Amino acid sequence: MSEFDNIVPFYDLFYGERDDDVQMYRDFALAADGPILEVGCGTGRVLVPLALDGHQVTGLELSDAMLAAAQAKVDAASVVDRVTLIQGDMRDFEVPSRFALAFIPINTFMHCYDISQQLACLRCIRRHLQPGGRLIVDVYHPDLQTLLESDGRLVSEGTVLDPETGHTIHRLYTRRLDLVTQTQEITFIMDEIDTTGTVRRTLFPFRMRFVYRFEMELLMQVAGYNLEAVYGSYDLEPFDGDSEKMIFVARAD
Repeated sequence: MSEFDNIVPFYDLFYGERDDDVQMYRDFALAADGPILEVGCGTGRVLVPLALDGHQVTGLELSDAMLAAAQAKVDAASVVDRVTLIQGDMRDFEVPSRFALAFIPINTFMHCYDISQQLACLRCIRRHLQPGGRLIVDVYHPDLQTLLESDGRLVSEGTVLDPETGHTIHRLYTRRLDLVTQTQEITFIMDEIDTTGTVRRTLFPFRMRFVYRFEMELLMQVAGYNLEAVYGSYDLEPFDGDSEKMIFVARAD
């Protein structure tokens, strides 16, 4: 059982409609001459639109519960013939296909917790790329203000209504910074309020390791990639000190 299985009932309530990165992946997919690999496909938020565009897409995901939710979306969208879903760890997996494009969406790479895991992930993906295949890695930019705010403060991200249960879900989170290991200990707090006002609280603690721009460039070089660009947004604006994102685009040697 993955540590992320328990968040699945809440995941799409907060992230299911997010599509700010989808057009970017659609554009890269159009330029790819071959199948596509999404590493950390979650519940299929990006994978299904790519399949609807006609691409052959493989989704790799550690959580069985996430994969079950993704399969339901694939079935509902009638793209079963264009999608392969695989349970596996991004640091060590093996599939028979070789891909023209692979991508690791929103901060998923940050679940590699040290250099050995980061390189294992990048090298494993590289082995699955066709010659000249592209890899895209999307992580957040660890600017000073963001790091200073990782002091354990409780932050509310608002509420949503669960249409299936009629319950209100209030999401909060805390973050604590460890500069020595470049990690943040994060806890999502889901307060589910039913129609009688009763609150059921669910906690999801997890860890993420942030990377800096040139650190990531070096990791990619060591893993056998040629860096093409570093972007600061999903509109492919150049990365600068004010960018919230770091989007790395590289080719396999």
